[in-house]
Amino acid sequence: MLRLYRMIVAAAVCPHPPLLVPQLAAGAAAELDELRQACDRVVERLRDADADALVALGGDGRAYHDFAPWGVDVRTDGGVALPLSLLVGDWLLARHGSQASERIVVPGGAPTAICAEMGVQLAADGRRLALLVLGDGSYRRGVRAPGYDDPRAAPYDRAVADALATADTETLLGLDAALSADLGAAGRAAWQVLASAVHATGGRWEAELHHEAAPYGVAYFVASWWRS
Repeated sequence: MLRLYRMIVAAAVCPHPPLLVPQLAAGAAAELDELRQACDRVVERLRDADADALVALGGDGRAYHDFAPWGVDVRTDGGVALPLSLLVGDWLLARHGSQASERIVVPGGAPTAICAEMGVQLAADGRRLALLVLGDGSYRRGVRAPGYDDPRAAPYDRAVADALATADTETLLGLDAALSADLGAAGRAAWQVLASAVHATGGRWEAELHHEAAPYGVAYFVASWWRS
């Protein structure tokens, strides 16, 4: 039988648009100031958690060494090729003089059962872990959205936001993988890993939703979870 050491102590949820990096956003950088500041707050809180290791996890995709494909050669200190989610995670951590002890790629199309097992394994790690979870919501919020408009997108994102605001692991684990894919919700799998890890850890959890917006037709959420 798998022994659970129940050692997840805190988590931060952030989106991963490359425009978070001010040099990439150029003249539009101020439009994401509130989002950027919210990400800074949760990363600072995560850095200050009483953890043995900080683990970043995010979705898969093409790997990059830097942000040059988006027009500016902004580098992180990782030195390895990473999917965009974890590249942004490295950048966020570096802003606060920190770095991930480990990076975990969560396949975007992974079934919920696989995500849940990944979460259980994290909870059984044996160290006190803080998790930085990278993932965007739906990309179909309006006619100018990357995936055009879909009336299912706003209710989906509302459910995710409410779950992140209350550490509702059941709702996150109940997200439908097919619907999430239809809506372009890149964070679904990573959120489910988080939910499973927290559920396996047990205890009482508190949460705060620091930011929720869909400025370019893509839903962005920033939240903190901590074990009280």
